[in-house]
Amino acid sequence: MIVLTENAATRIEQIRSEVADDSKYLRLSVKTGGCSGLEYGMSFDYKKDDDIVEESQNIKFIIDVKSMVHLDGCRVDFDDGLNGKGFEIQNPNAQITCGCGKSFN
Repeated sequence: MIVLTENAATRIEQIRSEVADDSKYLRLSVKTGGCSGLEYGMSFDYKKDDDIVEESQNIKFIIDVKSMVHLDGCRVDFDDGLNGKGFEIQNPNAQITCGCGKSFN
C-alpha cells in the first residue's frame, strides 16, 4: 500500500486541474537512473491492463507491477515551504538514497 499525505493529494489535484484530463490517473513509477541507481517518476497517464490501481486521500493512482516491488509501503508527501523539495517519497524499501531524494537503491 502507498500512502499520500494531505499536502501531496492537494498538490496532485492542483496539477491535474492544470495539465491533465480527468480520465488520466497519477502514475507512480520507478526507472533505472539517478545517482543511486533507481529514480522515482510521477506523471499523468492512462491505465494499462496490467497496472495496479490504488487509492489514498481520494486520489486514485496507478503503478506498474515492476515499480510496485520498490514502492510498496511508501509515503508520498509534498513540501512547498522555504526549503521545500516538492514531492518527497519516503521509501522503507530503499537501502541507499541520494541527497536530492529523487533516487534510491
